[in-house]
Amino acid sequence: MHLDRGDGVALAYALTAGASPTVVFLPGFMSDMTGDKALAVEAWCRDQGRACLRLDYAGHGVSGGRFEDGGIGSWTNDALLLIDTLVPGPIVLVGSSMGGWIALNIALRRPDRVAALIGIAAAPDFTETLMWPAFTTAQRTTLMGEGVLRIPSQYGGEQIITRTLIEEGREHLVLTGPIPLRCPVRLVHGQRDPDVPWPTALQLAERLESADVRVTLIKDGEHRLSRPQDIALLVATLNELNYQS
Repeated sequence: MHLDRGDGVALAYALTAGASPTVVFLPGFMSDMTGDKALAVEAWCRDQGRACLRLDYAGHGVSGGRFEDGGIGSWTNDALLLIDTLVPGPIVLVGSSMGGWIALNIALRRPDRVAALIGIAAAPDFTETLMWPAFTTAQRTTLMGEGVLRIPSQYGGEQIITRTLIEEGREHLVLTGPIPLRCPVRLVHGQRDPDVPWPTALQLAERLESADVRVTLIKDGEHRLSRPQDIALLVATLNELNYQS
């Protein structure tokens, strides 16, 4: 299914009917709603009779629009448009990597609707704390001068970094002070994550004002956390929060 954003860009989504709260899966950077974790969340929701929303931001997956035109702010707005249009009542946000940052943005803008939040290798502020410091002077010059930087990805192909991504990221930083969220939060992070260091989860837990925050570290876990045992932990986390929602 698709929803027109209002500017001719069609946002792709998959909505499963069921009980409230609706579980919303938010994919990571250059990822989409067909990954193992997203499908596992949907399968759990079907088993539980719970509503589920999977989605692709503009420029991702089968959504319209150009990836190069997007950033943290616009992708947050994409997710919010789908949520506000398609989902009544409370939501549980499940964000993977960049999706964890977008989940935080959504929760801050819709605090009364968010029943709980799960971050899987959550990467808040990654454009500023991880990407920007890693660029060489030449790469920064190319990025800011030409508006785009293409670098090899360890997962195959190339990673596209845009000036818009960096600049929008600076407008949506969340780790700069207390994060005024009160909902239950669960953070799962691998200690062999080569992309987002696991202390990020501890820093995020410290910033969150909620008293109900738990961090689970997986000693041999890497960034994607898509192995069967990682998926099993995600399902167990959903089961636990199901009773609190």
